[in-house]
Amino acid sequence: MPTKDVLTKADLAELRRSALGAADPLGVAADVAEAAEHGRLEDPDDAGDALTLAAEIAEIRARPDAALRYADQALAAYPSGDDPRAGLAHALRARVLFRTGGRDDEAMAELTALRPLLLVQPDAPAYLSAALDAGGRSATAETWLSEAVDTLLGERAAAGAAAQAITATDPVVDLGPPEAPGVLFFLLQQRHRVRRDLNLPHDRQDDLADRLETQLVRRAGERRGAESDLLFWPRAEFDRLLAEHAALTEVYGPDWDAHRARLEKELVRQTTAGQTGLGVFSATVAGLNAFAGQRNGDPADAAIRAGYAAEVSARPSARIPWPPERNDACWCGSGLKYKKDCLPRSRS
Repeated sequence: MPTKDVLTKADLAELRRSALGAADPLGVAADVAEAAEHGRLEDPDDAGDALTLAAEIAEIRARPDAALRYADQALAAYPSGDDPRAGLAHALRARVLFRTGGRDDEAMAELTALRPLLLVQPDAPAYLSAALDAGGRSATAETWLSEAVDTLLGERAAAGAAAQAITATDPVVDLGPPEAPGVLFFLLQQRHRVRRDLNLPHDRQDDLADRLETQLVRRAGERRGAESDLLFWPRAEFDRLLAEHAALTEVYGPDWDAHRARLEKELVRQTTAGQTGLGVFSATVAGLNAFAGQRNGDPADAAIRAGYAAEVSARPSARIPWPPERNDACWCGSGLKYKKDCLPRSRS
């Protein structure tokens, strides 16, 4: 199924969010791969990322041959084999190798080579853990994540910046800004999830993960307030949100047009205030409900919403960059050009 003659970064970001909900996801994957192979990308440097997206779609849709082919093409498209951007493609390749059977050693070699990225790349804990889990090696993921956490905490202690990081009530750990927490936060949170799935007892690093999440929620609330989070609810999610939690009409708007206008105006306000690198964060009702349920809270409660917003904004994959170019696809996923859709909403 054809997409566009030329695909931009914004188009690829939108396809990453929407492809699995398309009528023919595998057709989308094939067209994205074709665009990368035949020069239909606005930025040729995006070829590796585009082919990785195609591999991810094919792997999720249980087409291992296609996924492996796209992953191999993605790795060939990156400037070098150790390009940090190639990590996800390597991990996807390993997942396919595990699932096809008989190639576990090859899969583990792929993942072992990626292990140093745990110390520097925020996405690495999630995609490495997912790949190891596909091979029935969640215990290995827990070991790798624990050792990476120990390494980073040890570096901070050695530098004298966080000698009390594990034992303090409010540890001195550099989280980074709420919209882009540091690598340590992602490591601790992913380790916490893996240990929970393995039914391992809560330990002091799990305590630290909980405390850092609390810090992040508090700082996010201080920075923008619970009522001005940048959660974006795609159309179907927005309809479900109001159907299940009607009280949130006052927070996110009475309809999808009002919701998008609120976000557009807030982004313009932040730009006027001098902020850069802005974006919104794609949310789901299932995610909000699960977050509330884990804390025995109400999804409509401001503190729960602030916590969920902080959790979502910590996921690079949830971020939708803003603003797109005037003639590019609108950030909201409507399929219209930005200048014809959300851009004018800031003036309404």
